[in-house]
Amino acid sequence: MNKPPLRILLASPRGFCAGVDRAIQIVEKALEVHGTPVYVRHEIVHNRTVVEALEARGAIFVDELDEVPEEAVVVFSAHGVPKSVPAEARRRELTYHDATCPLVNKVHSEAGHHHAAGRRIILVGHAGHPEVVGTMGQLPDGAILLVQTVEDAETVDVEDHGDLAFITQTTLSVDETADIVAVLRRRFPGIIVPRSEDICYATTNRQTAVKRIAGSCDAFLVVGAPNSSNSLRLKETARRHGCARAALVQRARDIDWDMFDGVRTLGITAGASAPEILVDEVIEACRRRYEVSTHEVAATRENMSFSLPRALDV
Repeated sequence: MNKPPLRILLASPRGFCAGVDRAIQIVEKALEVHGTPVYVRHEIVHNRTVVEALEARGAIFVDELDEVPEEAVVVFSAHGVPKSVPAEARRRELTYHDATCPLVNKVHSEAGHHHAAGRRIILVGHAGHPEVVGTMGQLPDGAILLVQTVEDAETVDVEDHGDLAFITQTTLSVDETADIVAVLRRRFPGIIVPRSEDICYATTNRQTAVKRIAGSCDAFLVVGAPNSSNSLRLKETARRHGCARAALVQRARDIDWDMFDGVRTLGITAGASAPEILVDEVIEACRRRYEVSTHEVAATRENMSFSLPRALDV
């Protein structure tokens, strides 16, 4: 029986970014240098396949530092942590390595600079996301106001409009954030903007790649975790730019094949914490049902890399 044809458009870039690569390498290096076990506070990145692979090598993932025994080694996740976390690690004399993405650290630095200058800070981001928790935890309670939506931007109450700045989470929708920022700049003309884009290069590039192909696709699959902000934004981007049938899947086994009814062109991308092996797995699952042809569509090329912490760069 002949299989129906399926044209797959692969968005590029996709998958791992430099910050994710660095975070995974930090856990791997810590295991090499210190031996097992190495504890990791929260998922190092939002991907179960990555987490399980590191667990198999001797990493133990915990929610909080009180689960880490005395004299142990702990790694902080790529999303960043409140200042209270390394302070507690030092108080307990734990050996720790910080895998916070350097681009998240840049946002932390901006927040500190604005606070030192006496400015009130608005953070555009999603409540409860680890990156937002970490960023807000850089400063005393109340120093940062969180804005999540355009509606929030229209109603946020700031007493002094003269000393105001905004920063953003690094993994937001580029389009939605632009709408929020436009409201903030209209309401607060003197608001200080980031010196460079806070939304990271990888988030921007992956969304741009999806925009390039979404309108040509009958359906779209984003390989990523349901708690991954950048992966969720990729699904939203596909829908916003012409492909209503867009879904987020962690692995091939999660695909709802009913959504493929009448599909001749499928778009595929992967969130910044999803390994390419999972994309390969999805394509192979498609091959079992369709006569597949694949076409890579590149929006840009990436060559970013980040160095490891000095203590592990051996």
